[in-house]
Amino acid sequence: MKKKRKVWEKVLCTAAAVAVLAGGGFLGVEKFHPQKRSLQIIDGQAQQTSAKAGAEGSQKASTEGGMKIDAKAAVLIDGNSGRVLFAQNAKKHLPPASVTKVMTLLLLLDACDKGKIATNDKVTISENAASMGGSQMYLEPGEQHTVEELLKGVIMASANDGAVALAEHLSGSVEEFVDDMNAKAAEMGLKNSHFVNTNGLPVAEHYSCAYDIGMICRQLMTYEFARDWFTAWQEDIKVGLPGKEKDFTLTNTNKMIRTYKGAIGGKTGFTQDAGYCLAEAAQRDSTRMIAVVLGCKDSKVRFAETARLLDHGFASYETVPVAKKGQKLRTIILPKSDQQEVAAVPEETIAATVKKGKKANITKKISIDKSVACPVKKGEKVGMIHIYDGKKKIASYPLVSDRDAEKAGFMTLYIRMIKNLV
Repeated sequence: MKKKRKVWEKVLCTAAAVAVLAGGGFLGVEKFHPQKRSLQIIDGQAQQTSAKAGAEGSQKASTEGGMKIDAKAAVLIDGNSGRVLFAQNAKKHLPPASVTKVMTLLLLLDACDKGKIATNDKVTISENAASMGGSQMYLEPGEQHTVEELLKGVIMASANDGAVALAEHLSGSVEEFVDDMNAKAAEMGLKNSHFVNTNGLPVAEHYSCAYDIGMICRQLMTYEFARDWFTAWQEDIKVGLPGKEKDFTLTNTNKMIRTYKGAIGGKTGFTQDAGYCLAEAAQRDSTRMIAVVLGCKDSKVRFAETARLLDHGFASYETVPVAKKGQKLRTIILPKSDQQEVAAVPEETIAATVKKGKKANITKKISIDKSVACPVKKGEKVGMIHIYDGKKKIASYPLVSDRDAEKAGFMTLYIRMIKNLV
């Protein structure tokens, strides 16, 4: 009797499961909707919450501690979060001279990183590129160079001809490339820049500001494959048409890489209108600082004031690790997927820079997008991590899925439901 009862119990359970499934759609799969939830983690404690990448670096510019920089404009930015640590006329429109090339280089290095162009591509120098004045590699129309050689020329020697040649190679024309420069500025939320050329040669309506240059430089320094080019002092290359080549020595215009501890690269600039300008990045341990000065009276002042800014940053601030690249910060349950869950992870290592002795002030909040549903692709944004210094939000970064998650088939969902019922 007991065996018969168990058999009948299993039959009844199976029949009940089928009845439940049959109550909606084709065996109930279409109406199998889990409750949608979004969680926010505050220092390890979960709270209910509703679900834009990038640093919250647009605080109102203000000088700190009465420090005055001998420049028309200056800014010091935390290279980790994008937080402004010092600002002096940081949003003022000024001619940036060749510091313009931080945006030119950002587009070019991004294109190399994404495979749009390759560093070993051969670039034929146009009449237009060869006609550029100012600092240059003295390129001849028709000669060829690799993308890497031209990038080194732009980074080290501030070569205007090299910048134009690379712009034409990537975008087809300088005009198209300049449109991309302005589009990138808009994408980054930089509202005080308007580019008219790739190299910063004087022209009407070409301007930027210390803050915008600093944020561009911050992103530029994330391309680690170019680090050796930024920190190289000299390199010999061949220039000229076939049969007429001659040696040309690229010498880095950025003296900071030889004189400042931790300097990892940047960009110099000078015109009569712009004065002496510099955007510089330096890193010591996990603390990275970005300093920009525009409109200095001479080159010596440019380097000295940049060093003052960086010294102030390293003396006053320290960096707190928040999360490692790829670290699992949250599990997202997806009952209707083949994976059943994905992990929300940072795309990059995240750290925050705070006043020395104030590490305990740093907290984080994690929010998961309510709209997350399968299919989910690896690298797809699924949430955000927000960093706070006390009650002040200082940075936000996207969290992405650590794997693909496709919709599960009918039989997979059916078997899961039966297992849950029995």
